[in-house]
Amino acid sequence: MLIHPSPYERVTALTDVLMGLLAAFISFQLFIISGFRHSVWAWAFGLLAFSSLLGAGAHGFVMSEKTYTRLWMPINLSLGLALGMFVVGAVNDLAGESAARIMIPVMTILGIAFFLVTLWKPGTFMTFIAYEALAMLFAFAAYGYLFFAGSFSGSGWMLSGVVVTILAAVVQATGKPGRGIVWYFDNNGVFHVIQMIGMVLLWAGLK
Repeated sequence: MLIHPSPYERVTALTDVLMGLLAAFISFQLFIISGFRHSVWAWAFGLLAFSSLLGAGAHGFVMSEKTYTRLWMPINLSLGLALGMFVVGAVNDLAGESAARIMIPVMTILGIAFFLVTLWKPGTFMTFIAYEALAMLFAFAAYGYLFFAGSFSGSGWMLSGVVVTILAAVVQATGKPGRGIVWYFDNNGVFHVIQMIGMVLLWAGLK
């Protein structure tokens, strides 16, 4: 396979690699901390790392349409499951471990359902944006409540991370691929950069 000729795609691939490495680092840091809460979030970041590193290949190399479509299958599946674990983590902080454990199979099924929708209607990232929006709105409400109630340490960091993640999704959804926002950063590249800031804020809250 050849390196993609578009500088926008190459920059998007680079930011995908950086986001994947950051997510993998955070996942590892959370895995070594015992406890259900950190394990859930470690899975969320681990799945994000997997999808980001595969996404770097999808953006960074020229490949056949068939190969490209097949590569996005595990990406979409891991993204769907990562968002599911994100919701489980928020439920755990809001309502406790028992409620979160009940939500694991529910969100796993929803993540797989999202993946099946991408198979039915491939080639658009808007399906993921819509699914992410629902997850982030729930997380925003959950951590907003915990922050103003003052009953949860780290809720301010978590709320900030969710707000930044929502901002990243807005940039991704409203921008145009291949059209520079800053230098060769199009909506995808800027999305990754903003999302990495959100990930650091979430990690601060989890610590």
